[in-house]
Amino acid sequence: MKLYIMRHGLTNWNKIKKLQGRSDILLAQEGIELAEKVAEGMKDVDIDLVISSPLIRAKQTAEIVMAGRNLPMITDRRIIEMSFGDWEGQSMLQSEVLPKEFIRDFYEDPLHCVVPPKGESFEQVIKRTADFYQSLISNEAYKDKNIFISTHGAASRCLLMNFYEDKEDVWRGGVPKNCTVTVAEVADGVGKVLELDKEYYVEKVSIRK
Repeated sequence: MKLYIMRHGLTNWNKIKKLQGRSDILLAQEGIELAEKVAEGMKDVDIDLVISSPLIRAKQTAEIVMAGRNLPMITDRRIIEMSFGDWEGQSMLQSEVLPKEFIRDFYEDPLHCVVPPKGESFEQVIKRTADFYQSLISNEAYKDKNIFISTHGAASRCLLMNFYEDKEDVWRGGVPKNCTVTVAEVADGVGKVLELDKEYYVEKVSIRK
């Protein structure tokens, strides 16, 4: 099994670092264009199945990237973005509502981060994405499939915890850029990350000799 785990395209809330969580925000025009570039970059990558978060920004991204392939798409709430509860819509750049320790620990110490009122902890997201992962690798029908997964920044990093022995480093260097793809494979129940945050949208520069 090979997995292509992608963070959705850019939204207007991403531009100003608003906490989106479960808020159903459309892609910005730049996000649409970036997804179109990924579609071009991945045109020769064989995909058998598409699984997406039910949020529109993830589904929209998957539909653009996989356009013309006539592939089945499954939505799964276990890969929906972390819920930020009452803090959704607040900007991490400037907010009178968000505690300073939340803004700091969200990036630097997520496993001990303050849980937003009516929201989720990182541990909860890790648990539900682990359940999703186990359902994939235990499904014999998926054993030799290439699966494209359209999800979110925090949710994707929590999902990747299944591939690492180190269970403390959630971010693996930082929040993934919009439309980057982490490529992983699973063989005999063992998962391995092959490429972290691959940029399929980067244009190739020809080298003149």
